[in-house]
Amino acid sequence: MNSSDKQDRTKLDFAVEGVTCPACMVTIENALLEQDGISSPRYNLSTHRLAVYTDPALFSIKDIIAKLDSLGYKARPFELDSARLEQEKQQKSLLIALAVAGFAAMNVILLSVSIWSGAESMATETRTLFHWLSAIIAIPAVFVAGQPFFSSAFKALRHGHVNMDVPISLAISLALIMSVVQTASGGEDAYFDSAVMLLFFLLIGRYLDFSSRTRTGKLGQNLLALQKTVVSLYDKDGKLNEVPANLIEPGDKIHIPAGSSIGVDGIILEGTSQVDSSLITGESLPQSLAVGDQVYAGTLNLSGTLKVEASSAGASTLLSEISDLLDKASEKRGHYVRLADRAASLYAPAVHLLAFLTLFGWLLAGVGWQTAMLYGIAVLIITCPCALGLAVPVVQVVATGSLFRNGILVNQGDALERMAIAEHIVFDKTGTLTEPESSIHNIADIPGTVLEQASRLALSSNHVLAKVLAKHAKSKSPFPNVEEVSGQGVHYSRDGLTARLGSRHFCGMEDEKTDAETEENYSELCFNDGKGHKATFLFSQKLKSDATGLINVMKELGFTVSILSGDLPKTVAQTAHFLGITQYKGAINPQQKVIEVEKLQQDGHSIIMVGDGLNDAAALQSANVSVAPSSAVDLTQSAADFVILGNKLQPLVTAVKVSRQARKLMIQNFIFAITYNIVAVPLAIFGFVTPLIAALLMSASSVIVTLNALRAQTRN
Repeated sequence: MNSSDKQDRTKLDFAVEGVTCPACMVTIENALLEQDGISSPRYNLSTHRLAVYTDPALFSIKDIIAKLDSLGYKARPFELDSARLEQEKQQKSLLIALAVAGFAAMNVILLSVSIWSGAESMATETRTLFHWLSAIIAIPAVFVAGQPFFSSAFKALRHGHVNMDVPISLAISLALIMSVVQTASGGEDAYFDSAVMLLFFLLIGRYLDFSSRTRTGKLGQNLLALQKTVVSLYDKDGKLNEVPANLIEPGDKIHIPAGSSIGVDGIILEGTSQVDSSLITGESLPQSLAVGDQVYAGTLNLSGTLKVEASSAGASTLLSEISDLLDKASEKRGHYVRLADRAASLYAPAVHLLAFLTLFGWLLAGVGWQTAMLYGIAVLIITCPCALGLAVPVVQVVATGSLFRNGILVNQGDALERMAIAEHIVFDKTGTLTEPESSIHNIADIPGTVLEQASRLALSSNHVLAKVLAKHAKSKSPFPNVEEVSGQGVHYSRDGLTARLGSRHFCGMEDEKTDAETEENYSELCFNDGKGHKATFLFSQKLKSDATGLINVMKELGFTVSILSGDLPKTVAQTAHFLGITQYKGAINPQQKVIEVEKLQQDGHSIIMVGDGLNDAAALQSANVSVAPSSAVDLTQSAADFVILGNKLQPLVTAVKVSRQARKLMIQNFIFAITYNIVAVPLAIFGFVTPLIAALLMSASSVIVTLNALRAQTRN
């Protein structure tokens, strides 16, 4: 589904209980995709949230909840507090089950050791007594501790499908039943110890998996928790009232004392202070802010008292948008994840078939039914796809969390894989390689009336240079009915005449000669009021402090570097030569940028595009991977796969290194998971593995995959 389709639909988030594995995710997503009015369903195992886009006229919240209920999953609209409580409840339940299974396992093993050590001399009656004592401990313990698996399996079967917990529950139940039959008939062997030990190891893996997912999900939740729930609002009489932050509206005046968290996005009206903005900007040092500066929810006011005019609060703050980006990063899945999901969805029918063939094959070979059943149970256990299901998502979770701590937001999870194989990087110039702030070199030469008209028109533009010009406007009221032509400029009409601000071509000033033709490294913005008054504003720009170092490192990493800019060709050439870049083009419009990117792709290159302006959005969408700084306009940020916080470019190097490491670990985990099944399943089929050993091997495979994924972390 494209973004325009999504804009016509409503996004709904649900908390869904009972989802324990990738196979459950596939069942839910496929079932919802079959419904008219629903698109792009994505279940996030880290946060236990289901996100769907729906047409309210065709499918309501109640319809979605009813559909999920028919599949055996309890759902409700997602709320942060209730979701956190539900996660804590599930974690506590798993911990209790683990404790019960562990206690039972220790006692049953003690009884089993007694039987094994006295196997030759022990009387049949004594051995049978020990088996019954084991049964008295194991059966209620399995009934209590096995609920996480049994309840999930029962729901799946009741609604006509199978999940990973069905063969697990079947294996445990068969082991218990076979042991009771053996004990009742006075047989020598019983497998109560195997059943409880299997359950114990499975619960260890389930608890660790749930805990790791919960910690990852809390990353986005903790961001929202950083926003103050209550803020001090100035009323009409200038008095302060404590009100919920989500009730604040743009234009409200907020009092923020020293030492307090800032609860809204806004502009400082009164006061100066040091503000810790590390969460938003990635800058570790406190910032000195004064009247007119921007503050963000979730940052900390360290010193002075501030009066702030709110621009947004609640779900509209930058902090909320960051949390949404993290959610999307966790929800999106790349090529390897989709492959893992497909493999996991095929698991249940395949493993039941293998277990049946194993049982039937050993019976034909002439072994007793107990032995054949034992081998069948081992097959059910050892083929658990935990490692396969975790192979990629765990790496993505660790890598995106690591990048966030290094000042990089990942908008799409599969962007890690795409960035890892990219080898050509394309930069915009203005606001990307150069500082977003610049100065007007020739402002003294511009007539006052022309400057006022041009700067007032600039109020309606998001272009980096227009924002600089807009600061010189005496009237802060924009002209009415101004229209912006992407990548060209802005214009408005009055009295039959059209005033324009933008490129030379857009303003009809191609033949105008300016000092920019001879002066060094100036960018220009042209103005034509339609009455014969024209002006060319020359902007002096400064390269970002780490631009040169970044280009050198990217070359060392094997990248070919290019610049595509709408700025003057000579200015672009000067910047390129200074940075040691040999491939560059200037004076190109947004469509030409897209064409240039597509040409490189047709030549076999995988492209990273880095840009910040409205004129870069289309090229960002066309590139294999897109990166935008946090200073970029909203549309550009939404088009980007990665958003770099702060004003530095160096985090881009970290993003490349982490992405390459993440892809390497994904492949390693995937190969390991497949190899594990190729090796382990035949061992179980041919009787070399008991149920207890199968449980140990299955748990070990998941632990190995998770530990390997932790290598995606970086402390750079």
